[in-house]
Amino acid sequence: MNAPLTLTATTGTTAPGAPLFTERYLLDPVINADPYGYLNALRDHRPVHHSRMHNAWLITGHEQVMRCLRDPAISADRVRPLMDAVPQGAREDAERAFGILSRWMVFNDPPQHRRLRQVFQEQFAARAIARYRGFVERVTRTVLARRAVPGTTGDLVADIARPLPSLVFGRWLGVPAADGPSFWYWNARVGDLVLGAAQEEREYRTSLRSLVSLEDYLGDLVRRRRSEPGDDLIGSVLADGRVGDTVTEEEFVGMLTQMAFAGGETTGNLIANAVLALLRNPAELAAVREDPELVGAAIEETMRYDGPSKMSIRGAARDLELDGHTIRAGDRLFLVTAAANRDPARFPDPDVFSVRRGKTPHLGFGFGAHFCIGAALARLVAVTVVDVLLREHPDLRLASREHTWQPSLLNRSLTALPVHY
Repeated sequence: MNAPLTLTATTGTTAPGAPLFTERYLLDPVINADPYGYLNALRDHRPVHHSRMHNAWLITGHEQVMRCLRDPAISADRVRPLMDAVPQGAREDAERAFGILSRWMVFNDPPQHRRLRQVFQEQFAARAIARYRGFVERVTRTVLARRAVPGTTGDLVADIARPLPSLVFGRWLGVPAADGPSFWYWNARVGDLVLGAAQEEREYRTSLRSLVSLEDYLGDLVRRRRSEPGDDLIGSVLADGRVGDTVTEEEFVGMLTQMAFAGGETTGNLIANAVLALLRNPAELAAVREDPELVGAAIEETMRYDGPSKMSIRGAARDLELDGHTIRAGDRLFLVTAAANRDPARFPDPDVFSVRRGKTPHLGFGFGAHFCIGAALARLVAVTVVDVLLREHPDLRLASREHTWQPSLLNRSLTALPVHY
């Protein structure tokens, strides 16, 4: 792990006698490991705060994040800042790769976003996703039998949380099992680019080339599905006739690279974070074991309490006012959902993990036009995996109280989760 950074700045106005608020770097290893105390302090200090340290507005209040997600003046188009971060020596590889990213739904605003999203709407509906439940249960039991034998010790991230969503999403996309290793390697390297883990020129080159390789592979898979129709996502969308009509084949393949990247990574983190939260809260674990109907509630509470995503990044398309602050066109905004989801103005006892909290307006899957299109599938996989794991491993417990997290502004991702099965 990198040594702690010492970038700090005392900012803002403070009432007489109150302690000064000290801004800290969000990738400081201490903050990255446990961000919530600091994010609570930041939100309490000022829910709309301009950070010179991050060259961005940090939006941390639930109401304020909701307003940003609704406001058409705040744009999801952030491909240019990603490209600007690429070292000069890697730019020759960047043009095609960033052309692919520009076709991702998450980087487009309405009406373009709506046009792209509608192509997948039917395939992502809860009723369409539900037919995969039996497959997910079978795959879960197979993986647990091989990698999580009762009485042994292992890493739940490597044994279960990463491979299971990959197997499900690979089947759902229609990726042959033999192609899995290359396919998921490319996805991991694309994640390095999009999530900011790539830092050196060599890492950028690898990530950019992996995105191109992923598009080449999926383009070939689309061509194969045209001559050999299947019941997977690609085959179903092609059968609807929208590709070549409302979207081009190039746009379709570009969006498939987004689906491939987003599915396995986020759902794996959700599974690991949910299991960690339950094992750290024995009363909540006991409640879920006693009433398996609460597994779904545990997943939703994890999305609020310690979800797989900490924030999303936006840009101001034009000048706007937010809580008395003038945000200028071109300014960056960090919509810190991890802070908004613990806002005491919206959630009672927000720092408590409670599976009986009931329905909450958490922002773990986003909101509005950019609400996560894959939410139904992520929920199905996470609920099924956690349900089977808890029922078939009654002695499951933590093997360590110390945990490390991947350094990322965006993701909340454990490096490992040692457990006794």
